[in-house]
Amino acid sequence: MEENIERITIAEEAFDRVAAAHAQLAEALDAFDDVLDDLTLVSDYYGSPEWFDDREADEKGELPEGLKRGILSEDTPYDALIEMRSTALRMLEIATDTLYVV
Repeated sequence: MEENIERITIAEEAFDRVAAAHAQLAEALDAFDDVLDDLTLVSDYYGSPEWFDDREADEKGELPEGLKRGILSEDTPYDALIEMRSTALRMLEIATDTLYVV
């Protein structure tokens, strides 16, 4: 009887952790899915002829001083896109592992 209680308690605690993590993951996936069009826009813009034109205009001082322009840096958008690709690959790996379990 004591073994049953311990086994049930361990499984219940594990289930609670899994359920909470799943809820967080589902919410995060919904949020990311909502910005996939934005990701496409950023990916298409970065390194495009328009991006180079805008970067040149910035270097010439032709853009307003208060304009947010981090997208015109070389490293920040590149690093973010690479990180997103790495995260997408990680999601595939975790999804594959999950499908073997459930």
